[in-house]
Amino acid sequence: MNIQSIKVANMESNNGNKVANQFTIRVKTSGDSDQVAFDRVYFQSYNSIIAYIDYDGKTVLDPVYWDYSKTTGKYRNIFLGEDKKTTEKKIKEGIYTFKDLN
Repeated sequence: MNIQSIKVANMESNNGNKVANQFTIRVKTSGDSDQVAFDRVYFQSYNSIIAYIDYDGKTVLDPVYWDYSKTTGKYRNIFLGEDKKTTEKKIKEGIYTFKDLN
């Protein structure tokens, strides 16, 4: 994999403040297209990768850490743009898959 750029940013609270230990990581690997901003966007809580969404919209969750704590869950919901119940439904339906991300 040829990584062209990585952008890391703190997630923001509902008040717009940067939150410590909650990050989005945008990774660009494709080389020729300026239309592709990033190939994958990851959500990291503390030192653990929780999930990523790829360019095609495929969402992958870590089987251990996806629901690790209340704080992780809060920011996972923000990252995915949905509540836990919706995430669980998508897991059950096979829309979201699991992969060891750590």
